Amino acid sequence: MKKAAVGQSAQEELSERLKKWSLKTGDEILGELDSREEGLTPVEADERLTKYGRNVIESGQQRGFWKILASVLINPFNLVLLVVLAVTFLTDVVFSAEKSYSASILILSTITISTIVGYSQEAKSNNAAAKLRKMIENKVDVIRNGLPESILLENVVPGDIVKLSSGDMLPGDVRFLAVKDLFVDQATLTGESAPVEKLSVNEKTDYLTDLADIGFMGTNITSGSATAVVLTTGAETYFGGMAKSLSTDNETSDFENGIAGISKLLIRFMLVMVPVIFFANLMTKSNVVDAVLFSITVSIGLIPEMLPVIMTTTLARGAVEMSKKKTIVKRLSSIQTFGQMDILCTDKTGTLTQDEIVLEKYLNVDGEEDMGVLKQAFVNSFFQSGLKNTIDNAVIGRVDKEGLAEYKNDYREVDEIPFDFARRRMSVVVEKPSEPQSGRILVTKGAAEEVLSCCSYAMHGGSRVPMTDEEKKQALGVYDRFSDQGLRMLAVAEKWNVPGSGDFDVKDECDMTLIGFIGFLDPPKESAKGALDALHAHGIRTVVLTGDAPGVARYVCEKMDIDTRRVLSGAEVESMSDDELQKAVEDCSLFAKLNPYQKKRVVSMLQKNGHTVGYMGDGINDAPPLKQANVGISVDSAVDIAKEVADIILLDKDLSVLDEGVTGGRKTYANLSKYIKMATSGNFGNMFSVVLASIFLPFLPLLPEHILVQNLLNDFAQLGMPWDNVDPVYLQKPKKINTSGLRTYMFWFGLASTVEDLLCFLILWFVFRYTTQEKAVWFQTGWFLFGTVSQTFIIHIIRTEKIPFLQDKASRALCISTAIIIGVALLIGFTSLSQFFEMAVMPPAYLLWLLVLLAVYTLIVQILKPLYVKKYGSWI
Repeated sequence: MKKAAVGQSAQEELSERLKKWSLKTGDEILGELDSREEGLTPVEADERLTKYGRNVIESGQQRGFWKILASVLINPFNLVLLVVLAVTFLTDVVFSAEKSYSASILILSTITISTIVGYSQEAKSNNAAAKLRKMIENKVDVIRNGLPESILLENVVPGDIVKLSSGDMLPGDVRFLAVKDLFVDQATLTGESAPVEKLSVNEKTDYLTDLADIGFMGTNITSGSATAVVLTTGAETYFGGMAKSLSTDNETSDFENGIAGISKLLIRFMLVMVPVIFFANLMTKSNVVDAVLFSITVSIGLIPEMLPVIMTTTLARGAVEMSKKKTIVKRLSSIQTFGQMDILCTDKTGTLTQDEIVLEKYLNVDGEEDMGVLKQAFVNSFFQSGLKNTIDNAVIGRVDKEGLAEYKNDYREVDEIPFDFARRRMSVVVEKPSEPQSGRILVTKGAAEEVLSCCSYAMHGGSRVPMTDEEKKQALGVYDRFSDQGLRMLAVAEKWNVPGSGDFDVKDECDMTLIGFIGFLDPPKESAKGALDALHAHGIRTVVLTGDAPGVARYVCEKMDIDTRRVLSGAEVESMSDDELQKAVEDCSLFAKLNPYQKKRVVSMLQKNGHTVGYMGDGINDAPPLKQANVGISVDSAVDIAKEVADIILLDKDLSVLDEGVTGGRKTYANLSKYIKMATSGNFGNMFSVVLASIFLPFLPLLPEHILVQNLLNDFAQLGMPWDNVDPVYLQKPKKINTSGLRTYMFWFGLASTVEDLLCFLILWFVFRYTTQEKAVWFQTGWFLFGTVSQTFIIHIIRTEKIPFLQDKASRALCISTAIIIGVALLIGFTSLSQFFEMAVMPPAYLLWLLVLLAVYTLIVQILKPLYVKKYGSWI
């Protein structure tokens, strides 16, 4: 699990302080910060810079080269490989008459490659916070000693008075003292695409980002201007707290923990088997040096030396396949984690939705669709002379879609009353040249309350009626009903025969007639529902974590068939204990109005319940949960910080590629699991066979070099495993590496291998009469040949729960790799090549017995398979 760091309690404390500051007057704030409207003096500013430090976001404690190298080099599996390397070097170089460096070089290369890959990933772990620092390398206008001054943002201190205008990034967490038509883009924190209005006063709210008089570092001003006092800077800001959590080291994934667990299991078996085999050989053979080397070599034989190669090849192939589907894998181990994911947490905006505003509803006062309302809204949007915003473009786009664009030819613009943030509406005055008797028409569009305030009439049932309290209540009922469904509602009003021939102004916005409402939303993606259905079919539940309001989120989720029977808000999540939230996350699939740390906490509770959690997001507000999740997923268009934290990057913001990634991850796990189980069970069985042989035979059943060559050949046979086919049924549900399951598997099929080895011993002893020290080389060659061929051939039997070759065929790559190794083994055992490996040439009759042994081995395994599945519920 990649767990983001602490700092959450500090964040909660800061949140409470910001809420308290928001309720105080400007004078109270200035007094508490020991500041004034004229700003700080240069001396005060220098003192505070010394006290609070520079206004930068630190990336946390940086680890040096040697610390990072040690962390990736010293791990259980590498330690095992180092032991393998030492023994191989002793047997092949130090104590061997004919020096052979090939095996030692191979093992050393494996350790080197895995270390280099691990180091490169660890060295990047703190880059996320560095990205945050780059975002605030800027200048800001402050008041110092009563005079305006432009300073580097890093020199801003708490208590500074700052002047802000459109395009400025906020230099810290600030309290607005005076504003003019101020709107701030908080998408980096909330994910909401629409800018929010900021004021110099505030009412109490449960949601930190809803504080009207508080601005946050990392957000920027889209319009208007403001004077503000800086409350916190650098790491003490809300934004800076996220950097602290992102600069910590990644914890190992479940997959990496599983591999480490397997390594530890094998090490424990080694520690047990070394003394057992040593004493067994010491009692029957007098050579102590041979007994030591043989016992260590056999124990090392338990280790699947090619696991790093198979693992890296399998994961790399998965990454290549995913890249063809516009999915970039940053962390190879995340492919397998992707496959075992059983919960996908996702933001709403741009992931489930199109991340664009469209006009969804045009309703009259009765709540019915009315083309007349759309036409008048179009007149307002089309004929305004100012810069058209997303709302205007959505209205014009809908009219084009309805084929009504020619409607504009019926009118001529006369004048307009521009939008301002006090009125929160705008009006145009038009006339119909073809109907001069109609006079001039005033059309107004804007916030419902503000438009209603200038309406004396309402269009009800096709007739204009006075705007009574009852009419107003009904109109607001329509507005509230659709607002609760997630639509952003605006009111539309008109006024015919407007008197006057000169300039028109706000005074003309009176005695108007409310004709209806237009509703906008960020619509669900057409592909999203099919993608979520596919994920559900593969055992993955979708949980939506959004900063949007509950109504908006519920509307989208219902379109996606996501369960909305229970919806929890950020305030409710905040009030819950961990135990309460841990229970709640199991039956709640929609969380709204969440801040980044609440998102992270929900992900954490799901993980505590044993789930493997993926998180998909693209904003700064998504960085903490992306870091916390087992696998973080972002998109190429995301902010740098989100892409830095993520494990997987989608080049298209489309959920449909996720399902392909999941199945790819599960194929990867399946093929790795096949290799691990086959290699360890076969090697484990051979060790028991060696113990028995060491007790009863007057010679060594295999020489140390035979064991190492056999292990390498058997491992090379599985180099085609990454390309193997996987039964579709296996891909339906997520699976995790199970060390205890591996132990059980080793016992069952290791014993089956031991039984076959004992049959081979009996044939070599009683049929071929290899019973003396002089004939030991034929016995050793015979068992080497059977061990190599049987473990290679049995790959086809064990790789599937079904009947091999008939019901389920291996991939072409695996067939080729196994055929080559079987061919090499037969050449070694039946030709003069054997002399290069200190073996003998076996008689042709042994080939027949080899086939008999393989047939018996296949039969035993085929009988055991259904019994194992019935008892333990799964095969691979």
